[in-house]
Amino acid sequence: MQTSFDFVLALPEILLLIMAGTVLLIDAFSKSETRHATFLLSLASLVIVTGISILQWNAGVSGTTFSGLFVVDPLAHFLKVVSYLAVIATLIYGRGYNEARDMTRNGGELYSLTLFALLGQMVMISAGSLLTVYLGLELMSFALYALVAVRRDHLPSSEAAMKYFVLGSMASGVLLYGMSMIYGATGTLDLARIADVIGSGQAERLPLVFGVVFIVTGLGFKLATAPFHMWSPDVYQGAPTSVTLIIAAAPKLAALAITLRLLIDGLHGLAIDWQPMLIVLSVLSLAIGNLTAIMQKNFKRMLAYSTISHMGFVLLGLLSGVFDGASDAAGLAYGSSLFYMVIYVLTTLVTFGLIMLLSHRGFECENISDLAGLNRRNPLMAAVLMLSMFSLAGIPPLAGFYAKLAVLQAVIGAGYLWLAVFAVVMSLIGAFYYLRVVKVAYFDEPAGEVGALDNGMLTNGLMTLNGLLVLLLGILPGGLMTLCVSVIRQSLQF
Repeated sequence: MQTSFDFVLALPEILLLIMAGTVLLIDAFSKSETRHATFLLSLASLVIVTGISILQWNAGVSGTTFSGLFVVDPLAHFLKVVSYLAVIATLIYGRGYNEARDMTRNGGELYSLTLFALLGQMVMISAGSLLTVYLGLELMSFALYALVAVRRDHLPSSEAAMKYFVLGSMASGVLLYGMSMIYGATGTLDLARIADVIGSGQAERLPLVFGVVFIVTGLGFKLATAPFHMWSPDVYQGAPTSVTLIIAAAPKLAALAITLRLLIDGLHGLAIDWQPMLIVLSVLSLAIGNLTAIMQKNFKRMLAYSTISHMGFVLLGLLSGVFDGASDAAGLAYGSSLFYMVIYVLTTLVTFGLIMLLSHRGFECENISDLAGLNRRNPLMAAVLMLSMFSLAGIPPLAGFYAKLAVLQAVIGAGYLWLAVFAVVMSLIGAFYYLRVVKVAYFDEPAGEVGALDNGMLTNGLMTLNGLLVLLLGILPGGLMTLCVSVIRQSLQF
């Protein structure tokens, strides 16, 4: 086992920890109700760690440190950079929303907790051990629990935080129990050594299988897949929209990272056991997510069920990578899941960003009917909303279409034609509720007189860039897809 301590590999995490503590300390002595200084410092911190990660990636910095607990590879660099950018966009989109609801008047915990949640995600992304997976997961989870309840005078937020905490703690316990069984069977916490022990056939099969069952269950909760999705709609609806976006975007990247680390790097030898479980989870997620979303009138709740269906597509790519030992096809399958998740995060950012920009003091844009007349009030926002809805529905030539196509090609290549047909049928059903949103924004009459919407230059620019990326990555997806497949092949052992 490597026992060296190379702190350079963990430089982004170390700096983010220092900056998060600095933000917390400055906020404790700040008299400003808007917390403008801590907002700018948080953005500056994210820009700095983004630059460091990109420099390390370009320089080929990789390896393991802290006795194998912490892994830095191209996959880690890629997911961290995307996570930084997602959190930067989240903070910019949510700035006006947070001020309008006085969420920073009594303290700027919102920004420090967001940075600590991101730190947990970074640890999860670089996890080389079951111990690191759990530590990163809990650091992220506890920060998110607190963020949901950050609006202390809002009863729905407090209720959502309690539900999230109880169910999240239970899921963490289930995941931990599965890890303990894997440790008991293999005698190690290191993912690489676990894979070696399983490959050698020295470990008893029964505790390994039970451990896999509990681990997949815990991962299902963190990815918000059916039937472990029950927390998602309530938390998405009850939390302040700025916090909903914090939960809906970057943490999904970290959840995918630990899924790849655990199932592909550590438990690939047990694929015959976890592959059928992923098939069941993906089928249930596609069915429950799409069919239930049709009945929703609350926009945020509809997007929560939409997320469940999209996580079903992510699982389709993961389960398609295990067949006949073909590593090239496996790399394409896992790469399609990674590509799908990145596109999902990109589209989620602009969708929830629009909800926050449409909300103002005394008004929450939550129901789909609140979007009526949007095209007359702000044609740019209506156009971006249309692009995001069409992308989520998988309509060409947007990024969501190519993401779905890549996953379906992997599924068919793995021999699961029936599963691909089922996914297409569910996507067609799902297109209904996305198109309904566009119809309301363009053709429905608002309930009363509405004025024009005028957002700041920064948020308008970010929203436009976000929408254009959804379009451009659908027209020219090759570069990002190639990058996703490349980092998978360079980083994972399968």
